[in-house]
Amino acid sequence: MDVNASSLPRWRGFNLQAKFMADDEECFREADFEWMAEWGFDFARLPMDYRCWTGEDWRDFDDDALEEIDEAVEYGRKHGVHVQLNFHRGPGFTVADPPEETDLWTDAETQEVFAEHWRRFAERYEGITSEELSFDLINEPAETSHGAYADVVRDTVEAIHEVDPERLVVADGMRYGREPVFELADVDCTQSTRGYDPFPLTHHEAEWTDVNLDEPPTWPYVDDGGKVHDREWLRATRIAQWERLESMDVGVHVGEWGVYNHTPHDVALSWMEDVLSLWEAAGWGWALWNFRGPFGVLDSERTDVDYEDWHGHDLDREMLELLREY
Repeated sequence: MDVNASSLPRWRGFNLQAKFMADDEECFREADFEWMAEWGFDFARLPMDYRCWTGEDWRDFDDDALEEIDEAVEYGRKHGVHVQLNFHRGPGFTVADPPEETDLWTDAETQEVFAEHWRRFAERYEGITSEELSFDLINEPAETSHGAYADVVRDTVEAIHEVDPERLVVADGMRYGREPVFELADVDCTQSTRGYDPFPLTHHEAEWTDVNLDEPPTWPYVDDGGKVHDREWLRATRIAQWERLESMDVGVHVGEWGVYNHTPHDVALSWMEDVLSLWEAAGWGWALWNFRGPFGVLDSERTDVDYEDWHGHDLDREMLELLREY
């Protein structure tokens, strides 16, 4: 299949977090790619912290650190898993703590450095096809306007394509991935949405949020105002606007989604089946957050799951089989 910004395969897989935080990084594990492929998945998004490969000088790249990213790209190629590199923390912006000291949306030097990082990756991986590798520029942009974000994306896509004109580039939607960016419809990039709504259901008792319901959530979910959030609500509020973007020849993929491990397992699976069926009908691929961890199929530490042993890991077989259906 020809892979370009308006024609995406329905890639399905997981987020791998080895380089997610610079103070807690590790090497990517080949077994993760091997198991994904064994289970029928073909996509790995790698949310990364740029401080993993830079020091005090954000223009000085650590070759040893970059070689660990090279390994992940090669694991993907070896096992038939598309790899998508993503800056979860890029120069000038992150949704994580602590915030960046400069502002990607307003500071010219930061914008130059941000584009330079992606230009370096374009040079490094020139010759590897977009069927095997894509670039997702910055995770869940927020705290700015659609127009200011679009300007940064436009300049960065241009920097990448000056080096590698065929590289598939992805721009996350605004408002933490929820809103399509129609200002980018004429730019040679696809867009990535999210599957985290209703947020009180997907992030119940997540320590980094203020979500703490008096009672565990149910699906369909009824908010404090009595509004019902169900499959039709998802279709109307989280699918329709992205289908409008898709009608403008912009490919759509769900870069992150999932349910934290404090939501009851049966509720999580019921919600997951509805979003999965909606994305299947839309023809969109997806990447669960995460593979190993509290949202994932391995080592989620849910207290209401009868786990299966998988090479020394706790496997949520019921969740895995649901994912494989879609």
